[in-house]
Amino acid sequence: MRNFFSIIGGMGTEATESYIHLLNERTDAHYDQEYLNYILVNHATIPDRTDYILDHSKPNPLTDLVEDIKQQNLLKPDFYTLPCNTAHYFYDELQSVANAPILHMPKEAVKSIKNTFPKCKNVGLIATQGTIHDHIYDHEINSMGYNLISPTEHIQAETMELIYKWVKEKNKVNTKLYHHILDEMINDLKSDVVILGCTELSVAQERASDHKFNVVDAQSVLVDRTIEMAKNKKEL
Repeated sequence: MRNFFSIIGGMGTEATESYIHLLNERTDAHYDQEYLNYILVNHATIPDRTDYILDHSKPNPLTDLVEDIKQQNLLKPDFYTLPCNTAHYFYDELQSVANAPILHMPKEAVKSIKNTFPKCKNVGLIATQGTIHDHIYDHEINSMGYNLISPTEHIQAETMELIYKWVKEKNKVNTKLYHHILDEMINDLKSDVVILGCTELSVAQERASDHKFNVVDAQSVLVDRTIEMAKNKKEL
C-alpha cells in the first residue's frame, strides 16, 4: 500500500473509534477508492498514561509506544497520528524513533484558535490529571499569546469522573456533568474558549454537542489536519 499513514491508537479504544468515525465522515469520498489509506494500531493494552505521569513507579507506556512506532516504521507510512492527548507527554521520544512526522495534536489544537475564535484571550483547558500535571498544553497556549485558564481542583475532579467513570468505564456520556464543567470553565473562570484536551472529552462532545459553549475539540482538529496532510502527501 502506498500513500498511507499510521494511527497509534487504543488509548482508549472508544476515543480512537470516534477519531476514525470523524476521519471517514469528513473525507470527501463518493466511492470506496476516494477514502484515505491508513493503518490503525489499536493497542488497547498500553498502560495508562496518567497513572505513569503521576507515579513513575507505574508501568511506563513509552515502551509499548516505541515498539508500535518501530513496527510501523518497517511499513514506511507517510506520517503518524497519535489520537491521545496525554500520550503527547512522550512526543519527543516518539518522534526521535519515528521515520516520518508525527502530527502534534496539542500544537494543532492551539493553532486553530486564531481562526475559529479570533478575539480569544483566555484559553481554558480540561484534560486528564496527567495532561494538567505535566503542562503538555501550557507551552503551546502561552507561546501563542493566550492566558491559560486551568481548572480548579473541583472542576478537575469532575473532569476525571467524566473521563474515567463515564466514558472509559461505561462507554456513556454524562451530558449534564459535561455541560456543567463547560459552564464552570466559561462562566465561573471566564474562559473565552475551552480546549477539550482529552479524547474521551472529544467523545463527550461528539455525543453531547447540544450546548452553546465555545470549545476547541483537539481530536476534531487532529482529524482535519490528518485529512489535509494525507491529501498533500497524495498529491506529491
